[in-house]
Amino acid sequence: MSETLTDHADVAVVETRRQARRRRHDDSPLPRRRRNAELTLIVMAVCITGAAYTLAALGTNAEIPPGIVVFVAFLLGLLLLAHIVVRLVARGADPTLLPLAALLHGIGFVMITRLDDELAGLQATWSMIAIGVFVATLVLIQRPGDLARYRWMLFFGGAGALLLPLVPGLGSNINGARIWVSLGPINFQPGEFAKLALAIFFAAYLADNREVIAARTWKVGPIHLPEPRFILPIGVAWGFAVVVMVAQRDLGSSLLFFTLFVVMMWVATERIAYVWIGLVLFAGAAYFAWRRFTHVQTRVEIWQDPWSDSLDKGYQIVQALFGLADGGLTGTGLGRGNPNQVPEAQNDFIFASIGEELGLIGATAILMAYLLIVGAGLRTALRTERTFEKLLAVGLTTIIGVQAFIIIGGVIKVVPLTGITLPFVSYGGSSLVTNYILLALLIRVSDSASRRLGEMPDEPTTSERWAAWRLRRRVRSGRTIPGEVVSG
Repeated sequence: MSETLTDHADVAVVETRRQARRRRHDDSPLPRRRRNAELTLIVMAVCITGAAYTLAALGTNAEIPPGIVVFVAFLLGLLLLAHIVVRLVARGADPTLLPLAALLHGIGFVMITRLDDELAGLQATWSMIAIGVFVATLVLIQRPGDLARYRWMLFFGGAGALLLPLVPGLGSNINGARIWVSLGPINFQPGEFAKLALAIFFAAYLADNREVIAARTWKVGPIHLPEPRFILPIGVAWGFAVVVMVAQRDLGSSLLFFTLFVVMMWVATERIAYVWIGLVLFAGAAYFAWRRFTHVQTRVEIWQDPWSDSLDKGYQIVQALFGLADGGLTGTGLGRGNPNQVPEAQNDFIFASIGEELGLIGATAILMAYLLIVGAGLRTALRTERTFEKLLAVGLTTIIGVQAFIIIGGVIKVVPLTGITLPFVSYGGSSLVTNYILLALLIRVSDSASRRLGEMPDEPTTSERWAAWRLRRRVRSGRTIPGEVVSG
């Protein structure tokens, strides 16, 4: 009896010390400061969006929109919901990621409203869905490493999603690209979700095999290569994605997958040779595509000289360049430009609309927002110690950065136009939902890195608490098998 009391006393002492240590960590000002800074930045983003919405209405109709209060309250409510969830389940995460995404999302919504009220209504619906999916992702994925267990499921799911637009009766060809799937009244791009699935697969596979891939123990003449059995799965995944995207004439996504593969291989193996090999392969593939595919030749010709056919094939990019020129340094003012002169201004060319009405200053602010998101993502990758989380953060950041570069570069005629969406800004439900999932994963990795660095207590997740509760019940009932190990 005395031994039992002593055991209970020891357990109580340990639990008391643990609670004291947890309170000491909870009193740490760093997580609280980060969340307070995030809240302040979110309020600023809402104020900027509300002011832009008002100015756009004044410039168009010369009156303050009657629903401005409802609009600001709706936007603030959505973002406060996202912030509260981050504060509850990811207190140590980087405080800039969510506000920057909110700012880009808000500016994009204002420009879509400026262009088409009906599309703005649909985008508002997708915004609610995207925030809901963001919250669900943070709540359900409590340990980033858990995603690595589903690498092959994600691989086959991503491959299946890429093939869906090619299925007769499901896929549809819009603007020359077969990347859409129609299910009744709903149209979506499964490739948007495939890029996340394949990024997670790349990160998980490379985390397990990066050392053997970097070793390059297979010798072919004077060339040292990785063992085929280690490099084959990821090569097949990359090649499959690129080939399918080319078959669908989705050149932007093909370039995105290619860059994602090269960057993650470089980071995983720390060998610059993969970058040079990637550049050579890209040059060869680009030359082959230019020689064999007429739509690639057309886009290159338009890129080189859009004024040679300014009333037909080059009309879109010529009008976009005229709009950017009209914007000048400070822009024509929200609601006072002519962004509707550019076809598909709400999708591929929304950056041209922003440049016209907000000028070089506004366009530069958008670029700075993307640079800050990329910086926050790479900072997260540097802070984390786990290989999978590091590669996942690099892959997700690469998706955001490269996608923004491709579409902005196409609009300002730095690279040939490829026709993908501008993250968080362009109209499109699939893109918006996918980008908020990506944002939630980055926030989760950032929070995990903060816990590993001791900036806040690494508390057990809900599933781990459930497993511990079940174990305690079994111990009390005497049904525990000696030496049994319970995971979690």
